[in-house]
Amino acid sequence: MTERERFLRTLRRQPVSGRVPTFELEFYLTMEALGRVHPSHRRFGQWNQMSEQERHLHLLDQAQTFIDFARKYHHSAIHVNAQPWSNDNLITVLQHCRDIAGDEFALLVYCDPTFVIPNGSDMEAFSARLYEDEAGLKAEAQARMEYDIFRMEQIAAQDNLLDGVVMCSDYCFNTNPFFSRDMFAEYIAPYLKQTVDACRAMGLATIKHTDGNIMPIIDLLVQCGADALHSLDPQGGVDLAQISRDWGDQIALCGNVNCALLQTGTQAECEADIRRALREGMARGAGFVFCTSNCAYTGLPLERYELLHDIWWEEGVYP
Repeated sequence: MTERERFLRTLRRQPVSGRVPTFELEFYLTMEALGRVHPSHRRFGQWNQMSEQERHLHLLDQAQTFIDFARKYHHSAIHVNAQPWSNDNLITVLQHCRDIAGDEFALLVYCDPTFVIPNGSDMEAFSARLYEDEAGLKAEAQARMEYDIFRMEQIAAQDNLLDGVVMCSDYCFNTNPFFSRDMFAEYIAPYLKQTVDACRAMGLATIKHTDGNIMPIIDLLVQCGADALHSLDPQGGVDLAQISRDWGDQIALCGNVNCALLQTGTQAECEADIRRALREGMARGAGFVFCTSNCAYTGLPLERYELLHDIWWEEGVYP
């Protein structure tokens, strides 16, 4: 099987042989690893002044960057972005990835219309709307959902281009969810489920990401029907072994290597946590994608990510 096939089988909780599939929601260490700026960190203020050939080369280089780090670290899937962002540019970068790598990797794009934890400047106004503007918020949620589904339909219409979506709206702090269970059930879950159902109807896999303590709402998250749950944040008290026992027969699991330890812990602490995540995630024999509990973010020492990779390469192998 190709890595693409192994990844998609894993999201369906079907067993695969060999190494546990791995990927990262984002791998921002491209400058350290490849000597190239990550596509999401590039700015194209003069895009409108570029010739078609210049634009073509920029988008091609972004695709090549995604492929190069995926191959270097043996990822099974790539979350593909495009800058400047547009659906047309995204389709072009996806096509370049397919042209370069064929069916080597599963290709994923962002799609999540649901509300996130508001930032500091918006939190007071948004919180008031939860109590005072139910109709307005629901109309906004519906419009966001319809737009994202329309975007995915455009991409999914391209033959053999897209395999799935990553749904990256964050709902939780390290202590608790921002939304109460009742609010999550009213303002988030219906739109999340409809988006998952629409993507499934297009033949796309779905990976739902949220950091923090998901435990008070995990049953509601699972009921929305995504194929996989990411990032199983240990800084939010999420216990991979418990999640696997309680929910692993209903949803695939991605993540759980503690990013904070990778950045600030000792070598011994990092090694122990990487091995713990492998041991707990592999226990069911299927349905686990090994990765960090967030992403390979800017500032994370590359040597720590390579430590994670090397231990996975040697020890993350199914019997």
